[in-house]
Amino acid sequence: MTSVPVALIQTRTPASPAAALAHVGPLIRQAAAGGARLILTPEATNFLIQDRVARQAALQTQERDAVVGGLQALARELGVWLLIGSAIVRSGRDGDERAANRSLLIDDAGEVVARYDKLHVFDVDLPTGERWRESATVRPGDQAVVAETPWGGLGLTICYDIRFPQLHRALARAGAVMIAVPAAFTVPTGEAHWETLLRARAIETGCYVLAPAQGGAHEDGRRTWGRSTVVAPWGEVVAKLDHDEPGVLLATLDLDAVTRARSAVPQLTHDRDFALPTMRPS
Repeated sequence: MTSVPVALIQTRTPASPAAALAHVGPLIRQAAAGGARLILTPEATNFLIQDRVARQAALQTQERDAVVGGLQALARELGVWLLIGSAIVRSGRDGDERAANRSLLIDDAGEVVARYDKLHVFDVDLPTGERWRESATVRPGDQAVVAETPWGGLGLTICYDIRFPQLHRALARAGAVMIAVPAAFTVPTGEAHWETLLRARAIETGCYVLAPAQGGAHEDGRRTWGRSTVVAPWGEVVAKLDHDEPGVLLATLDLDAVTRARSAVPQLTHDRDFALPTMRPS
């Protein structure tokens, strides 16, 4: 059996990078002490700030971000692979002041070996009256990514990406056996959709879905859903934190389950081209 011990870190990220690093570091150490070889943190691991002036002041390039650098050093010290679910960093695009919402995969030598900028930005008006315009501060990416790990391909997504099944299917077809879904879900959408969407993406792709989440009431005023979850390729939840508190979720992935699920329902080999529908006047 091919297996890998993993850990999902659930955080309540503070509003400053220094505090964020002090918050997440001990949880990563706890995960490594528990035997995890692949550790994943949530979206916005380096800070959560809604105020634009304060956010701009905290924003750094990937290379200068204190949390990114600190977690590279920690991965090297602990000898683990670490996915920073996302760090909010300068995009590096000339003439665009917006940030990148960027996943960074760090190997056990502390090197960044893959990066992914969130493709789908969260621009919604919720029935509760909450209004979110991520596109105002985050420039979306334009490239899907499957990262090589010692245990197989890891597809990278971030939060709102979970609502776009075509992305996850493309990751699976490109070699992913695991898909990361680091998130900071709102409470209304989390309560209604979080687990259902995670299980659907696992079933559709025959992949493990690894979803570390932010949870609880944050310094910047937002509330997030938590409930970090691991879903197996057949769609069953194999591990879950059933709360919003910071913590560590440990699980061992049986990667042979990917082959079993895809052999039972070989949907990734059954795609067919089709003409798009058209609406005709009544």
